[in-house]
Amino acid sequence: MSVSVEVAMTEGALARPAPLACPGAGAVVVFEGVVRRLEEGREIDALVYEAYQPMAAAELRRLAERTAAEFGLLAVRVEHSTGRVAVGEVSFRLAVASPHRGEALAALGQFIDEMKRSAPIWKAPAFRVGESDGVGARKPDGA
Repeated sequence: MSVSVEVAMTEGALARPAPLACPGAGAVVVFEGVVRRLEEGREIDALVYEAYQPMAAAELRRLAERTAAEFGLLAVRVEHSTGRVAVGEVSFRLAVASPHRGEALAALGQFIDEMKRSAPIWKAPAFRVGESDGVGARKPDGA
């Protein structure tokens, strides 16, 4: 069985995606990571993402292929932002298609946990004026 894997690194916020069409899928599950208003207990205007893009894209692909094989997925689409992403905007999206919902839901959680540990993607909060002296220290995306 052939698995469809798509990986994209995009500058800025992610646009609305096309639906993940997959014949044979009984479940298509989409997770979107949205920049929240508070980071480290303080208000922010945005998060600024940095990535070593060739390595990050390769790692996202490796994780997608491994997750697809482990959970019997039919398709995986992963998108991650780089650059500045404002509060309320989408910075990460993972869509998976599977014959059954249980595998799709389990795959989402495992992929995200692994990505946060292994992908060379970092984020730094852009604090609101008056909250700090600007952009905070970089930390791994999962921190």
